[in-house]
Amino acid sequence: MQERLQKLLAQAVAELRRQGRLPMGAEPPIRVDRTRTPEHGDFSSNLALLLAKACGEAPRVLAEKIVQALPTDPYVRRVEVAGPGFINFFIDPNAQFEIVPRVLREGENFGQSRFGQGKKVHIEFVSANPTGPLHVGHGRGAAYGATLANLLEAVGFEVHREYYVNDAGRQMDILAVSVWLRYLERLGERLPFPQSGYRGAYILPIAEALHAKVGAALHRPAQAVLADLPPDAPEGDKERYIDALIARAKSLLGEEAYAQVFETGLGLILQDIREDLEAFGVRYDTWFSERQLIRSGRVEEAIARLRRAGFLYEKDGALWFASSRLGDEKDRVVVRENGQYTYFASDIAYHLDKIARGFDLLIDVWGADHHGYVPRLQAALAALGYDPQKLTVRLVQFAVLYRGQEKVQMSTRAGEFVTLRQLREEVGKDAARFFYCMRKAEQHLDFDLQLAVSQTSDNPVYYVQYAHARVCSVFKQLKERGWARDVARGMANLARLREPHELALLATLARYPEVIERAARQYEPHQLTHYLRELAGEFHTYYNAHTFLVEDANLRDARLNLIDAVRQTLANGLALLDVSAPEAM
Repeated sequence: MQERLQKLLAQAVAELRRQGRLPMGAEPPIRVDRTRTPEHGDFSSNLALLLAKACGEAPRVLAEKIVQALPTDPYVRRVEVAGPGFINFFIDPNAQFEIVPRVLREGENFGQSRFGQGKKVHIEFVSANPTGPLHVGHGRGAAYGATLANLLEAVGFEVHREYYVNDAGRQMDILAVSVWLRYLERLGERLPFPQSGYRGAYILPIAEALHAKVGAALHRPAQAVLADLPPDAPEGDKERYIDALIARAKSLLGEEAYAQVFETGLGLILQDIREDLEAFGVRYDTWFSERQLIRSGRVEEAIARLRRAGFLYEKDGALWFASSRLGDEKDRVVVRENGQYTYFASDIAYHLDKIARGFDLLIDVWGADHHGYVPRLQAALAALGYDPQKLTVRLVQFAVLYRGQEKVQMSTRAGEFVTLRQLREEVGKDAARFFYCMRKAEQHLDFDLQLAVSQTSDNPVYYVQYAHARVCSVFKQLKERGWARDVARGMANLARLREPHELALLATLARYPEVIERAARQYEPHQLTHYLRELAGEFHTYYNAHTFLVEDANLRDARLNLIDAVRQTLANGLALLDVSAPEAM
């Protein structure tokens, strides 16, 4: 109905301009929203308020003109101008039945729109450092990003999904050294493991794979590895120690051998991440390598552009970006004293690359701990002449997992974490994907493992899936009784659906396209999960209160058409979440 009313308003504006009663010029997007109170009608538009300034007229006067120019429509009972210039629509009650044939006609496409047509969106999400398996915190960003991408596609955007692989820098060197030390242990060497090393059990099979690949070729005696190293924590500085150990590994192994260790660790962990995300229903169009970005010269080029723009200066041997001049709380280092680029420098180049690829909107999905990173990156874009609003960053709070009353601590280096794979194996992909999207991304999420596997109405994903399965069971019973639904007869008798439960379902079904567009526009997948729970709840109430397979064929087919529309809408919404819609449970 909203689309219908938007078209009517567009036709009215076009007619007024044709008559010369409205000036030509930029036209704001026409919005039609549901009203909050019945006295203001069923739908309302603020179009006159948006056009008033450009037209040089009072909004209420302009609203009256628009109303007079509206084409007649059988579903619009009357239109009124209210307040400062709102246009309120009162819909004929019979219009509510239109939603059933629409759902069944559009099928899997019901809920889709052309809101974002012609615009290209780049969405980067997860992008966890390939230094260990994905944990349950990463899972929330994966579910959020994948669902948001699906929503954006549903409303017409051309969406490009990307994983940024941080395969350069110090953390990857720490991983390589951690693998090499475990490899040396397999060869009988006894070495103290560094406090800043990656201690997780997942390092052991990587070391085994390295040993299977190279044998003892990378063996070096512990005495040579540890000679004259500075003390590790707690007596010394653990970061100074690990840096010295990295330098020692590179010196003892040489460039080619060290690269073997590095590539083995990176390759196996990245393969694990890919497999994990694929099993979680998350796909990417591109896996973008930071090392390739650096080797291509694009980081160097980005630094040069900032220098030419007058935003770089040297201090204490490092090169600084004057981001405080553009709203950041302080200036940021882009090249360290040792000549190495910072992560920030690579990120600037990476986002310039995104823009160069022709995307209209950039969406980054980051962990909440990156909050302070947003203004500096937007400052860099502004310094180079781009609109910083081209970049939208959504911060996702990590999910907090509980086993009983005990909170599970997660630390990648210590290895004390629950992996996404373990969570998926315990509760299933469907429950994990649904639960992760039940709250706003910026809100904390406590993941209840027991609830996620329970087969009760308290379990949201089970409740929604069971509604879909219940509809399917009704059609199975129909066939068992030897009856067949006559869809056309059911459509002709939709006006007989006058029970309160039926009217509630009709109204909720009609809201689905609005929910999808709003969830996409506001980047809030949780609006979809809330809607599906509401629709499922209304169906279960209807199911418990009424018999669908009645002797009256006209009423029976009308009800079957209605619940089939419910089934289709549930299936469409679950598909956007990448959650299955079972036919039996």
